[in-house]
Amino acid sequence: MDFGSTRNRLNRADVDDQLSKPIGRRIIIGIVALGCAGIVFGESVQRVVGRAITKINPSGSGIASLFPGANTFRIYTVTGSLPSESTKAYTLKVGGLVNRPTTYSYNDLLAMPSVRLDKDFQCVTGWRVPNVHWQGVLLSHILDLSQVQPSAKAVLFKSFDGVYTESLTLDQAKRSDVIVAYEMLGDRPISSEHGGPVRLYVAPMYGYKSCKWLSEIEISDQVVPGYWENLGYDVNAWIGRSNGRSDAPVDGA
Repeated sequence: MDFGSTRNRLNRADVDDQLSKPIGRRIIIGIVALGCAGIVFGESVQRVVGRAITKINPSGSGIASLFPGANTFRIYTVTGSLPSESTKAYTLKVGGLVNRPTTYSYNDLLAMPSVRLDKDFQCVTGWRVPNVHWQGVLLSHILDLSQVQPSAKAVLFKSFDGVYTESLTLDQAKRSDVIVAYEMLGDRPISSEHGGPVRLYVAPMYGYKSCKWLSEIEISDQVVPGYWENLGYDVNAWIGRSNGRSDAPVDGA
């Protein structure tokens, strides 16, 4: 859910609207300072920023999307608050057009064959985090375990924030660089600020395709546009050569 758009960037009016919410000016200034410091001092500062955002704005105003985070990641959330779930309570439901609908625990995912990817994270607004370490389970492996039915054409992803969704075609979902991730940034469990304990990582596409706080995978007979596609974003979000990448299919399928 790290997102952005060349067509939908935050402008001054958006910022003014956020600052008009009932949040104290000193608190806003302090969080901005902490957010900027997060780039330099790392994830411990980012966690403070995330918790402060949630504490002062539990109902969600979108204010979190204004601030940078650790390792040059930005903290983004469409609800304005940062959802959190423990690894003990976490579950991932897989259903839809499958012969074996299943609900996996966090430990179930850890027990599956793991893969490591060292790849960039690219936001459509232009910022990039190079050579991020990701570890998790191939999405294709989970689909194989579920025994996808012949009529299936696409995969829908849902977040436990209760709002965010994303989708891929079945062919895209089976790529070797699409994983259900539980570690990032150097063998560390994924924090709630980064979409943990489990999130999707779609290496060849812009960040908004990598659904944070992943809670459900649903196999369907057609692509269902996700949260940002319904607001005008591209359904096929290949990064492409304009960003120094060449891993998208030539036909853009």
